[in-house]
Amino acid sequence: MKKIVLMFVILAFASSTAFSGTFAPKLLKLGVDPEIAYDFDGTPLDIQVNVSGTDAELYFMVFTKGIASTVPNMRNGYLGWHHVSKIDTCMYLSPQNIFPVGDNTVTWSGLDDDGGTVPAGEYTYYMWAFDSINPKTKCAPFMKHDNGCRTAEFIELEEGLGAPLNNPIWLMQESPCARWTFGDDPLDVTLLVTTELNYPEGYTRAWGAEPQEDPYDYDYFYLRSGNATTETQCILKYKFVPGGEAVMQTDFGEDGYGMLHNDPYKWEPGVASDGNYLYSGEQNLTSDAEPNADFFVVDFDGSIYENIDLRPMWSNPEEAALGKNMNMGPDNLSDRMTNVGFRMTLNCHGSCVKQVVNPAGYLESGDMDDFWYYTNLNGDYVLDQNFDETNSIPWACGTPMTAYQYSLDIDDNVFAIGSAYDHGAVSFGLIGPDGTGIGWMSFNGETGGWKKGTKYIDSDTPFDGIYCDNESAGGTHYQEGGWQPSEFTEGFFWVGHDSIKGVISNVVGVADDAPEAVDVITLAQNAPNPFNPTTTINYSIAKAGNTTVEVYNVAGQKVDTMINEYMDSGSHSAVWDASEFSAGVYFCTVKSNGHSKTIKMTLVK
Repeated sequence: MKKIVLMFVILAFASSTAFSGTFAPKLLKLGVDPEIAYDFDGTPLDIQVNVSGTDAELYFMVFTKGIASTVPNMRNGYLGWHHVSKIDTCMYLSPQNIFPVGDNTVTWSGLDDDGGTVPAGEYTYYMWAFDSINPKTKCAPFMKHDNGCRTAEFIELEEGLGAPLNNPIWLMQESPCARWTFGDDPLDVTLLVTTELNYPEGYTRAWGAEPQEDPYDYDYFYLRSGNATTETQCILKYKFVPGGEAVMQTDFGEDGYGMLHNDPYKWEPGVASDGNYLYSGEQNLTSDAEPNADFFVVDFDGSIYENIDLRPMWSNPEEAALGKNMNMGPDNLSDRMTNVGFRMTLNCHGSCVKQVVNPAGYLESGDMDDFWYYTNLNGDYVLDQNFDETNSIPWACGTPMTAYQYSLDIDDNVFAIGSAYDHGAVSFGLIGPDGTGIGWMSFNGETGGWKKGTKYIDSDTPFDGIYCDNESAGGTHYQEGGWQPSEFTEGFFWVGHDSIKGVISNVVGVADDAPEAVDVITLAQNAPNPFNPTTTINYSIAKAGNTTVEVYNVAGQKVDTMINEYMDSGSHSAVWDASEFSAGVYFCTVKSNGHSKTIKMTLVK
C-alpha cells in the first residue's frame, strides 16, 4: 500500500566487496492474532508474537479506538508542546522487548502509563519492530556523501497508484539522474539508466528536498527549484530521457515554472503527491524576520490551488525576541498512503517541530483541525531540542540546535523515524502514530556521525524495511577542515522492520468462533483498477447479516454508500459509478457481522 521510487542525489560509484549478486533481504515479519480477547480483570494479558526473518527489538502500544472524531484540536504535555487533532491517542507504551526469531510473548498488565486500570472496552494495539541485533545489509553503493536519504522519494505503487511494485526503483536526483531497480545486482553499474539534468539559468535545486515522480506516468518527475537572486521559487517538471538530457516541460505552470511565487530561496522542502494534487511549502528558516510559513496545494497544471498558513506551528515571535529564528521551516517532507489515508510529514533540520499533516482532510472540509494530525515540539525528549541545562535558551525550538534531524518518514501505521545527527551512537528517534515519543534507537554497530536520513519501504514487497544512508552507518567522522570518509565510503543500507495493528477487546469472538472469524468476509480487488468511471467490487460473507459497502476518500471521510442492507451468506458484487467524483485514490470497505475488509481503488480521468 505504498510507494517506491527513490529519487536520490548521485555523483560517483564506489566499488565494494561487501555484496555481490542480487539484493534479496530476509524480511522481518511479525505474526500476531489481529483480534485479542481480554476481560480487563486486572490479570496480565500474554500476547503471542511470532518473529520471522530477523531478530527484533519490539515495542507494544495500546491506543483508544474509534474516538478520533471527538478529540479536539488540543495541546498538552510539558509547556503544551504536544499537539493533536482528531486522532486516537496512546494509553500504554511498553518497555523495549528483544525477541529472537521464533515464538515470543508480550505481556500487558492492563494498566495505562500512569498505572491506572484501563476500563473494559475495545482498543487498538500496535507493535513496531526493527532489527537492532544483526549488522545492517549494504544494498547499493550509489550514494553521494553530502545529501543522503533526505533527498529520497520512495514509490511503492504501480503507475496510477495501483498495486504495490514487486521491484522498487531508485530515481537518483542531480545530474546525471539515474534509475536503479531493487533486486538487480547493486554492483553492476551498467544496470543504471541515466539522464542529464539541467536547471534554467539562475535556478538551482533545493538542497535536501525530496523530488516527486508523476504518479500517473513515471517518465516524468517534479523538483523544487528557485532563484536566490530574483527571490523566486517554483516546481519544475522534467521528462526522464534514458541516455540523454532530461526535458523540462514548458507546458507546466508559467512557461515551465509551476507554483511560481516570490519569496527568498534557500533550503526549501520538496514535492509530494496523493494523486490529486502536488504539495510543497517554504521554510524561510534564516531569511525572514517576519512570521512566514506557507504550504502550497498545486494542480497538475502547475497552478497554485490553495495556500495553507503554517505560521501557527512554524513561526515563533517569542523565541525570535530571545535571539532564535523567527521561522523554523519546514525544509524537508515525505509522504505515504497509510492505513488511515494519505499523510505527509513536515520536518526541519534546524527545528524541533516534527509534524504529520492531512492536506486532503483540509481540502475536503476547509477546517484546519482536519489538516493538523499531530505536531511534536519539545517536551518528550525524543526528537526535541534544547532541553539541556547548558543551552543558552532552554526549551527553545529553533536553531541553534543540540542534535539535527535531516529526515522524517512514516510507515503504514504512521510510526515516524527521524535521523539523529550529532547525538552519539544513536541512529534515529521513533515517534508513535499519535506523536508519542517512544525513544532513541540504534542500528547494530552504530558509532555516530553525520546521519542524513532513514526511510521506510513498507508495502508488502520483497524489499520492505528501513533504509539508511551511509552516514547512518557511521560512515563519516569530523576532522579539522570538514567531514572525512571512514570505513564505509559510500553506500545504502537495509535494516529489517515491521509494524502491525489489531484489536484488544472484551467482546472479541475467539475460541470456538476463531476459525470462522478469519473468513467472515472475503473481498477481492476491484476490477478494473485503475478505472474510469465504473468498477466492480466482488465480495462474500460467511454469515447472513446487515452488510454495508462504503467508499472513503484519502482523508478517511465516507463519500458514498453502495450497499446498506441485510444480505444472505455467499458471494455478492457491487458496481461503483464514480462519474461525479474527482480522480484519485479511494478506499472501499465491506462491513458485516462486526468485521470489515478494505481495498484501495484508483479513479483516473
